[in-house]
Amino acid sequence: MAHETKCTILFDTQKCTQVSQSGGKGASLARLSRAGFPVPPGFVISANAFDEFVHRNELGAEVEVILKRVKHEDINSVDRASHEIQAMILGAQIAEWLREETIRSYRKLHARFVAVRSSATAEDSKTASWAGELETYLNVTEKDLMVSVKKCWASLFTPRAIFYRFERYADKRGSSRLRKTRRHADTEKTDSTSISVAVVVQEMIESEVSGVCFTVHPVTKDRNQMVIEAVWGLGEALVSGQITPDAYVVHKDDGAILDINISEQEFAITRGGRGNTEKILIPSQGGKQKLTDRQIEKLAQLCRKIERHYRRPQDIEWAYVQGKFYILQSRPITTL
Repeated sequence: MAHETKCTILFDTQKCTQVSQSGGKGASLARLSRAGFPVPPGFVISANAFDEFVHRNELGAEVEVILKRVKHEDINSVDRASHEIQAMILGAQIAEWLREETIRSYRKLHARFVAVRSSATAEDSKTASWAGELETYLNVTEKDLMVSVKKCWASLFTPRAIFYRFERYADKRGSSRLRKTRRHADTEKTDSTSISVAVVVQEMIESEVSGVCFTVHPVTKDRNQMVIEAVWGLGEALVSGQITPDAYVVHKDDGAILDINISEQEFAITRGGRGNTEKILIPSQGGKQKLTDRQIEKLAQLCRKIERHYRRPQDIEWAYVQGKFYILQSRPITTL
């Protein structure tokens, strides 16, 4: 790969919508951004960058040998393989040209903190989702950026991700292999039968309220109802199950709020000096409805538009700050 090759791709470019380059998560954010939805600015370090990193450090053959030894039904076997492969990736060197290109793209965001997220090139579908299988790093600064990128690459081989890969793709050719980059004169072709990983770098939103929206009721499967879940502060406490959120049920056709269930929230996760911190909430705040009725209606309308854009039910992560909603992710609901 020539040094002139651009491996960082802005969300609003057509190339960024390609899953083979941006992974499922990155491509989804690019599609939303290009469609005019309120997505925080960011860029993707393409899967080609990871493929080049693997090729440059001659890791491919070693990784494949380790994966071939894995007995995925044996957790100790999976753990050993994960430890070996991640140690190899974390110990290898990133090319200086890629480091410089990534830092330049980061600085153009003019963001004090960014979120760095793994994005597998095995696209999320109606029946399978890589959500939660790979890693995300929050409150990342320029100092920690490249280390976080390398950790995202390594997370393609966490025990959970290795197990998921074998369970989902055991019957498909090339499922356990890294994607190979083949060189032909001045062109490159990649082996699309195997899995690679891109990295999303996105401005961090210091949300006052955050949560998820399911555009189909996740329990009753009622396609005429959507459910919004909301918590004070950042959404990590909701994703990790630490906090029970407010739940609002909205009728999809007319936007009427059908049910409001307010949860008592004892603490909120907020950004601290050295990462996230827990802020204790007094009962009068913690027991308050997180979104007003008008905000619920506005968010429901936005999420309906996203569902129409993708033409299938969506699981949407959102954040609210200073009077504006931001969309952090949207992926197909895989449990219908």
